[in-house]
Amino acid sequence: MSAAKQGDRKGSGEWREFFWNPRTHELLGRTAASWGLILLFYLVFYLFLAGMFMLTMYIMLLTLDDYKPTWQDRLATPGMMIRPKGNQLELTYSLTQTKSWEGFVQNLDSFLTPYNDTQQVQMNDDCIPDQYFIQEDSGEVRNNPKRSCQFNRSMLEECSGFPDRSYGYSQGQPCVLIKLNRVIGMLPGKDGQSPLVTCAAKREDSDKMGPLAYYPPNGTFNLMYYPYYGKKAQVNYTQPLVAVKFLNASLNTDIDVECKITSNTLAPGSERDKFAGRVSFKLRIDNK
Repeated sequence: MSAAKQGDRKGSGEWREFFWNPRTHELLGRTAASWGLILLFYLVFYLFLAGMFMLTMYIMLLTLDDYKPTWQDRLATPGMMIRPKGNQLELTYSLTQTKSWEGFVQNLDSFLTPYNDTQQVQMNDDCIPDQYFIQEDSGEVRNNPKRSCQFNRSMLEECSGFPDRSYGYSQGQPCVLIKLNRVIGMLPGKDGQSPLVTCAAKREDSDKMGPLAYYPPNGTFNLMYYPYYGKKAQVNYTQPLVAVKFLNASLNTDIDVECKITSNTLAPGSERDKFAGRVSFKLRIDNK
């Protein structure tokens, strides 16, 4: 037992001596000079790494343009989105339950506020339709901020929220707004032909959807709203919209709808990317 205690004391003493040796003035086996050299090495090493990182970031930032991306992976066809979005692109509501569609109406009201005619007249230009609104820079002189064309809310007619504050949801004739995602510099048409939106039901639901009305009446994104120059260069830009109104959709059943963009410059969407040049959503209107 005594030998065991002596062994424990010896081990404890060795550990204390390793941590701090009063004879050699070593801490954890190193003298103050040794610790100083190690700390100095790592200080210089990490300062060098930080300096390299800052230099790399500085050089990279010199290549960037505040108004236009230096590198841009151009999508063959931009995506599309709807408003109101609903839950996972599902627009389901009941005609007899006002609360079931009030959220859709509020979403549309909020989304269309920047499109109010009075606001558009103050901020944007009355452009010539069916031709691009080109605003190039003059050499090193920036033509910023760039102007934008008016897209007045009244152009959506029956889906503007003016003649019917419920956008048709209370009558079972809901409006759905469609927008094309922004891509800087994109030219979506040629020869004066604007890209066209068409909507149809999936094959098994073709007899449920009923007739549609498009607003503006031609259902196009007019060329005068392109090209888009970026959020910072074109601060007042408002995306063109196409509204689709379901005039006689079947009640108490799911209707799978797909809207596509048709253009003579944009490639048709592929099956690999279901959001390229198209958007799919489900519509269900209950009357109970």
